[in-house]
Amino acid sequence: MARTGSSGSSGRPAGVDPERLWSRPGRPRRGRPPAHSREAITAEAVALADAEGLAAVTMRAVAARVGAGTMSLYSYVPNKETLLELMIDHVGGDHSLPAEPSGDWRADLRRIGREQRAIMRRHPWLPGALSARQTLGPNTLGVLEYVLAVLEPAGLDARARLETFSLLTGFVASHVSYELAQERLIEATGGAPGALFEAQARYLRSVAEGGDYPRLAAALASPVDDSSPQAVFDRLLDRMIDGLTATA
Repeated sequence: MARTGSSGSSGRPAGVDPERLWSRPGRPRRGRPPAHSREAITAEAVALADAEGLAAVTMRAVAARVGAGTMSLYSYVPNKETLLELMIDHVGGDHSLPAEPSGDWRADLRRIGREQRAIMRRHPWLPGALSARQTLGPNTLGVLEYVLAVLEPAGLDARARLETFSLLTGFVASHVSYELAQERLIEATGGAPGALFEAQARYLRSVAEGGDYPRLAAALASPVDDSSPQAVFDRLLDRMIDGLTATA
């Protein structure tokens, strides 16, 4: 949901004003026809973040990519906060949603979670950026509307359905952040895929064998059918969906 803040001297809310951002054309108000579009600028910013991380996205760097002067870029995008809002909503357009829910709300919610994971892995800066989001753009609103329709058969009231979407997105963002952090650690240490996780498992088993943690020992002794990242995500996603809708 959008954050709220105190008003500045102009009387407008502090931060990104959603009405100014989404309800007005993204082009200069007067003068010659625009040489660039807000959509093209946003796409270049997303490409830069995908390649080099969110810290690399500065107004100067984005202006260079679109062949514009840094100051002229501000006539399309007033600040980096606004650019980030545009970027988040832009990648929200990566969703490929059916025209209507299937009627199996658990399966539909699972599909949304998997699609969110794929998008966040494709844009590794996105999980961290979501925590700074201030408003909801049209692509995000389209996904939200679809999820609210998906959850209608679940017996949740309207507010609970909104909260379920928020919790689902938060779960996926947190899990993808963990996955990416583990992958970066493996790469940094030069370990073969899986070697670091095996070392962690050996450590936990050695601790559990001391007898001080019997419940942990029992959990570690339980067989795991598939420990691939996708399978782990799917199991956690299913448990989360069951928990969110336990009263449905």
